[in-house]
Amino acid sequence: MTEPEKVQRRFAPGAPGIEPRWTSAGKSGIGTATSLESNVWFTLSHGVVNEVYYPYMDQANIRDLEFIVTDGKGYFAEEKRHMTHRIEWIEKGVPAYRLTNTCKEGRCEIVKVVQTDPHSHSLLLHVIFRPLIGNLSDYKLYLLVAPHVRNCGYGNDAWIDDVKGWPMLFARRHGTGLAVGCSYPFLKRTCGYVGVSDGWTDLNKNFQLTELYTDAPQGNVALTGEIDLEGCNGEFLITLSFGRGRAESSQQARASLLTAWETLHQDYVNSWKEAQAAFRDLGASDPELSMAYRTSTATLETHMSKTHLGGMIASLSIPWGLSKGDNDIGGYHLVWPRDQVLSSMGFMAAGNLTKARYVLHFLLANQEADGHWVQNMWDDGTPYWTAVQMDSVGLPILLADAFRRNNALSHFKVDEMVHKAASFLLREGPITEQDRWEEDGGYTPFTLAVEIAALLAAADFEELCGNERAARYLRETADAWNDNIERWLYATDTPLSRELGIEGYYVRVSPANLLDGWSPVGGDVPLKNRPIEEGVVKASDMISCDALALVRFGLRAADDPRIENTVKAIDKILKVETATGPAWHRYNGDGYGEHLDGSPFDGTGHGRAWPLLAGERGHYEIAKGNFREAERLLRTMMRQTGPGGFLPEQIWEAADIPDHRLYNGQPSGSAMPLVWAHSEFIKLLRSLEERKIYDMPPQTFERYQKRKTVSAHMIWRFDQQFHFIRKGKILRIQLHAPATCRFTLDNWASFTDYESQETGLTVYFIDLPTRDLEEGAKVTFTFLWPQSNTWENRDFSVQVRP
Repeated sequence: MTEPEKVQRRFAPGAPGIEPRWTSAGKSGIGTATSLESNVWFTLSHGVVNEVYYPYMDQANIRDLEFIVTDGKGYFAEEKRHMTHRIEWIEKGVPAYRLTNTCKEGRCEIVKVVQTDPHSHSLLLHVIFRPLIGNLSDYKLYLLVAPHVRNCGYGNDAWIDDVKGWPMLFARRHGTGLAVGCSYPFLKRTCGYVGVSDGWTDLNKNFQLTELYTDAPQGNVALTGEIDLEGCNGEFLITLSFGRGRAESSQQARASLLTAWETLHQDYVNSWKEAQAAFRDLGASDPELSMAYRTSTATLETHMSKTHLGGMIASLSIPWGLSKGDNDIGGYHLVWPRDQVLSSMGFMAAGNLTKARYVLHFLLANQEADGHWVQNMWDDGTPYWTAVQMDSVGLPILLADAFRRNNALSHFKVDEMVHKAASFLLREGPITEQDRWEEDGGYTPFTLAVEIAALLAAADFEELCGNERAARYLRETADAWNDNIERWLYATDTPLSRELGIEGYYVRVSPANLLDGWSPVGGDVPLKNRPIEEGVVKASDMISCDALALVRFGLRAADDPRIENTVKAIDKILKVETATGPAWHRYNGDGYGEHLDGSPFDGTGHGRAWPLLAGERGHYEIAKGNFREAERLLRTMMRQTGPGGFLPEQIWEAADIPDHRLYNGQPSGSAMPLVWAHSEFIKLLRSLEERKIYDMPPQTFERYQKRKTVSAHMIWRFDQQFHFIRKGKILRIQLHAPATCRFTLDNWASFTDYESQETGLTVYFIDLPTRDLEEGAKVTFTFLWPQSNTWENRDFSVQVRP
């Protein structure tokens, strides 16, 4: 075995290096150990290791880790650029992978098994290098690691050192350190600044390491180590280990290197088999379907926090990461309450109530004092974006109710959480600051469906707690909102409806300031992620798949003519046929996706098709009783996965652009896997098994489809005023504080005072006797605020209309 070369301390030139960038968002592999002893998550794409996360799943610490092969004279082959790649799961449902990378010139092959050490904070690569031409002695093999510690490329320290006789590569930033070790000592080691003095630059120019540096502080740095190919006979183990600094990270590396690879591998596989045994065996009779299902359950499991149990991030990826640097530290490795609930429902559909309950517990712990949840947060609950999305307030109520109906709440006390969230919905809904796509505010079908279903579920909780008054008010509010869905969202007699030969359709969003408009036809809404000149459109011109939520959540029947009309519009405007099957855009005019030339989204672009929308359409088909079509869409989702079997956020639906690795019907560059999409796949599979929509709340279906409940009220609020009321309706005034309402029908010639009533839900209400008023009657009212003993000093009027 060749002795490792000793080097003198020598600082690398060229600080701080070129501007850092992340890497591909299209992951072909993701994984972590199931044990709580190992807080490391890894990702793979293009045959190499990408971001590796520690100690939380929201903290990336490297950009990538790969090998470079040279002959020391004129041959240079980088794994991700100059080799073909094949990826295989070690076993079904076990996220350890065999990567086979073969030189395009046919000279050599690198076979790697990638997993984490289930007993330490280490990533493991068991590597076999095979010459296909010549012998081991004809090649030089180099390991290249690009540290991006704690989500940043700049500001990293890199150095080489020996620890207790072990030659290692090190990096650190802000209290987190990493150590790279090998089962055979590195022959040469160096560190440097990317693009100037790093190993890649030296090897690409000279085909061997000619400049060896020991220190590269404060920059965009890279670590390089030469493998002793002859000493190890082409087979060796690499560890990428983490800790609070040099001592802990190197200790973790030594612990992994001193344990037999076969033991670590078997422990990892066995623990994942045990984890998979906790799930229902859906699709077991179909090998292809079973593999897709187990890939989905592994995806859900892998994206759950180990430190803050129940925290689930959206994806171990950074959308269009190759074009993003230190200005995008969040990516999709953040916790979205909406995605959490939808993923938790996936756990439930797969029969793993324990993991689903962890999510509920996390939500309980991270609810804001006023009852809502922030838009998204880090793994520890620290807010990242803080917009209010009302579906993210309603969905946790529905999750708690799903547990209640399954008698699975265990020891969790959810009554206060539900009460606070329902109170927030009453105060702030039904309008949302942002829709489920985090773009526009106003009235939206998905948000309204969630809110109404959540109010009815919350009413059941209040009733069980003996709060009959609160339960009644929640149900009456849900009824009033449900009755207004068409007024707020159903557009009729538009150019599009006439073109399609339909009466009308549900729009994607209508503005919050509709006031007395009885339809959204005249309202304008902003169009996000588009050039400024395209930034405003008519609400009636925008179609979305979101209207299917009215069926999914039980508010409207699948054969309701208004739903059927909307489906015709959706398929005309949003549906595309791809090489892998049908797909749908989120809405027309969507700008969240690559540009037409395939270049990455940069704040503007053109939205692409989303596979999860095929899953939502499949649930609609189940509601119609069209099970064959639902199964076809399930298998369409399977065909739209990437090389590792993962579902992307978006697929490319245009002509192939090989230069950007964009192919029709295949994943685009946004994010993969998307946990929400895998949850949708699981739920569709469960729904097909049960021949009904698995996650439909029963309260809405019972109340609005079976009993046909109609509201007696129209609700007036200071933030949602209107000047006209339908004949036969009670004018309900909702207030945030107690008040006396002075009411007149004859322009103050006479008047009557009404005192507000408590609801037990942080709002108050007054019902004015308008039900029997004739068309044209005018109601005028004002308020006395007893807490300050002051009058409102302005009048409000509402007129009765047919």
